[in-house]
Amino acid sequence: MAVRLRAVAVLGVLLAVGSMGCSAKKKGAAAGAAGGGVGEEGLAAGSSLERYKQGTLGTGEEGPLKDIHFAFDSAELDEQARGILRDDASWLKDHSKAKVEIEGHCDERGTVEYNLALGTKRAGAAKEYVVALGISADRLTTISYGEELPLCHEHNEECWQKNRRAHFVILGE
Repeated sequence: MAVRLRAVAVLGVLLAVGSMGCSAKKKGAAAGAAGGGVGEEGLAAGSSLERYKQGTLGTGEEGPLKDIHFAFDSAELDEQARGILRDDASWLKDHSKAKVEIEGHCDERGTVEYNLALGTKRAGAAKEYVVALGISADRLTTISYGEELPLCHEHNEECWQKNRRAHFVILGE
């Protein structure tokens, strides 16, 4: 119960901060994106926060862009993650108007602040790699949800591994 309340409180703060920092131009651009909403470029219908609010936060593997996963306490890309990102970059090259938000997520271990920072590093690492593969940085935004939107709620390594991820949300094409 306390974890759920903390998650709701943190998400409320994220929503408040995100909406305060939006310019009219970004809000207008977001309205045309899939689902519209708040945040750096808009809260797309496929964002983890939106799916969480709807009660439909699934495996994270839906759609043409695949999640990548990270080792404990790390934002380093392993070979498997780089391979997935190469496939994602190929899709982005084929869909040159698509804009994407990269979400950074963590497992439940560590403080809220630490996990928000680590989620930022994870999303940033994914973005940097995709940009190095030739995708324009202005098509990519990042956000960290830290530990607050887990896919799996069990307390074991198999579950934690699923939560240590970068998730890609297509904002619009």
